[in-house]
Amino acid sequence: MDITVVGLGKIGLPLAVQFARSGHRVRGADVNPAVVDIVNAGSEPFPGEAHLADYLAQAVASGALTATTDTSDAVRHSDAVVVVVPLVVDDEARPDFGWMDSATDDIARGLDPERRTLVIYETTLPVGTTRNRWKPQIEEKSGLVEGNDFHLVFSPERVLTGRVFEDLRKYPKLIGGLSAAGARQATAFYQQVLQFDERPDLPRGNGVWDLGSAEAAELAKLAETTYRDVNIGLANQFGVFAAKHGIDVFQVIEASNSQPYSHIHRPGIAVGGHCIPVYPRLYLWNDPDATVVRAAREANAGMPAYTVGLATAAAGGSLAGKRVVVLGAAYRGAVKETAFSGAFPTVEALRSGGAVVTVHDPMYDDDELAAYGWTAHHLGEAVDVAIVQTDHAAYAALGPDALPGVSVVVDGRGILDADRFAGVTYLRVGDGSRAATGQ
Repeated sequence: MDITVVGLGKIGLPLAVQFARSGHRVRGADVNPAVVDIVNAGSEPFPGEAHLADYLAQAVASGALTATTDTSDAVRHSDAVVVVVPLVVDDEARPDFGWMDSATDDIARGLDPERRTLVIYETTLPVGTTRNRWKPQIEEKSGLVEGNDFHLVFSPERVLTGRVFEDLRKYPKLIGGLSAAGARQATAFYQQVLQFDERPDLPRGNGVWDLGSAEAAELAKLAETTYRDVNIGLANQFGVFAAKHGIDVFQVIEASNSQPYSHIHRPGIAVGGHCIPVYPRLYLWNDPDATVVRAAREANAGMPAYTVGLATAAAGGSLAGKRVVVLGAAYRGAVKETAFSGAFPTVEALRSGGAVVTVHDPMYDDDELAAYGWTAHHLGEAVDVAIVQTDHAAYAALGPDALPGVSVVVDGRGILDADRFAGVTYLRVGDGSRAATGQ
């Protein structure tokens, strides 16, 4: 097949490489000329994705993958088009479709009715977007008829950056078409471009799952990510309660989850990334009366301020003038990405309390941290208070020697070895037993 992938970001580029490695001719389209040039040189434009550097170099060298800024031209020569363009959502749960609208217009201009091109959106969307926004928009711009001249399908990406190729094999590929013919075409497409691990634990086995409609596929992605946000929100509320009553909530969660009907997640300083903080807002855009979802989002958004409150109380009731380091800029360990990172609200809350704030992250240099408006911290520099925001593996071995002068440590991720901090007030978000004994 000839395939176009629109959007060569942290999901789109690995997808393009996966398709090329599966024996197909792939054009990657992106509006950023610098990204296109880097990809055409066989180099990865961003670090941290397992196997991408080697796989990409091989795909480009073989001629199986090329990149372009001309989306319409790429679509004109394609049997299938996969769209992975970012959708921006604000704090009021309002999606901004600007980038996706522009990409959709380019796709529409390039459609060839003789090819009956399959167009698949993988960007997570509010329910109904594929049918009610993309279908009329493409038909209007192209003059073609969906279901006759082209087929439109939604299939959510379900992978995590850093392990895309692994996750593509691990999880079923969900699809939902606007017609039975489109769904059949999408099923055949993914069966040719993906390879699946055996999953005897799944009732339908691993592979392509047709959910019967684009709306069902759209809701499935929102449901699985919103579930995680709600679950973490519940865990955070348990953690706040436990801390007030001298209880170790992690022990409680471990005990609860020993029963097969309990799957409580872990509390922590923040919920970050492109998915979990964002997609519940898309769900709320569809369902503004979803009080459970809204409450969980509010609970999770409040955790950085709560964590700073723990540090403030442990430091004698004020952080004014105190040197406080935030350990971790990234939203999660081992990923160089700050999307909705808890570092931002944590730094803001600390500054509001008068603290002198620095930020450390082993994946970012001083200039990169400065670009976020932060002063870089170097381990070994004196501090009064330390707050762990990211679960980088390197932090597991930290002790007071790396933080000279530290008197208060608040571990927002439960990654530090508390025994290393003898003589230091050590608090773990959710663990009230240690706080209660004053250790």
